[in-house]
Amino acid sequence: MIFKKSLLATSILVATLGLTACGGSSSNDNNNNNNGQTPDQTTNAAPTAVTLKGKDADATEVTVTENMVAVEIGTLVVTDSDDDTHTISVSDERFEIKEGGILALRAGEHLNYELEQEVTVTVTVKDSENEKTFDVTFKVLDEMDYDFISRFEAGKSSVAYSGQIARHVLIKELFNYIKSDEFVTVSQKGKDAILTELNKIYAVSEENYESVWESRLLTVTTSEPTALQTTLYAISSSHKNLSGKVAGNDAKGQHKGTWSQAEDFAGWDVEVPEGNTTSVPELVVEQLFAMLAENAALVNSGGAAAPGGDEIDTVYVTPTGVDLNQMIQKFLYGALAFSQSADDYLDYGTEGKGLETDNTEAVDGKAYTNLEHQWDEGFGYFGAARNYMSYSDDEIAGKGGRDGFSAGYNDANVDGKIDFNSEYNFGNSTNAAKRDRGTAGNSKPTDLTKEAFEAFYNGRKLINSTEGALSDAQMETLKGHAKAALLAWEKAIAATVVHYINDTTKDLQALKAGVTGGEYTAADFATLAKHWSEMKGFALNFQFNRHSPFYAEGNVGQFEKMHDLMGNQPVIEPNDVDAYIEKLGQARDILQEVYGFDAENVANW
Repeated sequence: MIFKKSLLATSILVATLGLTACGGSSSNDNNNNNNGQTPDQTTNAAPTAVTLKGKDADATEVTVTENMVAVEIGTLVVTDSDDDTHTISVSDERFEIKEGGILALRAGEHLNYELEQEVTVTVTVKDSENEKTFDVTFKVLDEMDYDFISRFEAGKSSVAYSGQIARHVLIKELFNYIKSDEFVTVSQKGKDAILTELNKIYAVSEENYESVWESRLLTVTTSEPTALQTTLYAISSSHKNLSGKVAGNDAKGQHKGTWSQAEDFAGWDVEVPEGNTTSVPELVVEQLFAMLAENAALVNSGGAAAPGGDEIDTVYVTPTGVDLNQMIQKFLYGALAFSQSADDYLDYGTEGKGLETDNTEAVDGKAYTNLEHQWDEGFGYFGAARNYMSYSDDEIAGKGGRDGFSAGYNDANVDGKIDFNSEYNFGNSTNAAKRDRGTAGNSKPTDLTKEAFEAFYNGRKLINSTEGALSDAQMETLKGHAKAALLAWEKAIAATVVHYINDTTKDLQALKAGVTGGEYTAADFATLAKHWSEMKGFALNFQFNRHSPFYAEGNVGQFEKMHDLMGNQPVIEPNDVDAYIEKLGQARDILQEVYGFDAENVANW
């Protein structure tokens, strides 16, 4: 983002340095003509220098890190042979002079390295008789935030990916809607009513986009501070939906083309008609929507029961143990977000797409090149806030931390609002932090957040710093950054699958004991369904990256084997639970082997 800056102003900010006052000249008696001699008229010397001293006495220059709000820069030291007391003012209204001669940014102000790497301010010093101006200079240090300035428009950001954020919001909107009381009400009107409402979110047409989303308030919100955008239309006024970006529907350059053949897709049973032209991932979403409508009718009729006989009252939890809402959301994280990054924006091999795009001139009417924008769109689907590395893992995961960060978002530009396009952590960016948290204190902790973000950052920095086309060597380096970003992202997904295998195992043990003891509830079953469906939904994601470790020599067939072990629903017959838990353990072993995970981390996730 481009952080806001105040304009230079001539209004003066004044502070008095509280130093010991110098002695004035003696009073002269008007009747004393000094024995007829001319009076001594000593001239008061003006200040000769102002030096900015940083907090680090050993530093050779004064520095301040960008994005730090209201930070103290250093102390202004005046050189003056006659006076010890001075009044200092600064003409740049971003700054103030605090007690003791401290130069500081004012409340709400911060600096942006991408806009200025060095700052010079003019200060005016007054002693008892004189006034003089001096320039003082300090350096701004770069922070690793996703903030890059256009090579074509001075001072303007070249980063833009509002379409990707719009789809992150749509995925969350779909999830929130299915969980809502409103959906329960609609579900009582039948399948057609359900599908109509689901597709307003999933597959809204260009013709209807404005009428549906211009005024419809988002359920994705923030508090303290509130969100800048309250509608999807405010995030992106041009047509956006989910269906159009599902793997195969945006087919140019994808490693399986249109994804329309049965053999293109693995891990989930879906009927693929003969001569099919619809992408199989799209068929999976359609199937899940149909299952949701049918299950809602069953639950609403009172005909759905959990093991042990307790009535299921959650319309998206099936009697077979599938949480359809979780399945839909986690599948879309892969079939849309991960697929778009891995198979489109960060991929190569197709001229005019991904890394094979132009970096010599700005896109018409924009402040970025096509290559810059392709990379940004790939980053956008990861879902990280632009100052992602300023957060702790706890903060990204929304599990505590500092005020202003602990909910997973941060008002980085201090404008009193959360901008979804830059200041909020979505999707898999939060899963990476959650899995890093799970290894804290282990002998080999992970740092997937850093690995992913640094790769995205370094790739974008390379593109931004290259005037014109990348050389062959630079392109190979860029491909390396793309692969590294995707691998860290995919590892976060894989670690999350391991996490839910562990949770599901505990839930199955509870099911066996609860049903046998006559104390198993529908709420217990909903927890099992949730964890199993997150496991399964995320586990389908790996096939959307042609560089996945599952495609590496020696791992061919392991993806399909893992899904055979998981099945299309959990085993919920108490007598068969132990055997199924063993299969889940084997699936976990596959993930540990394919991704080289540490055994202690796998056990703790």
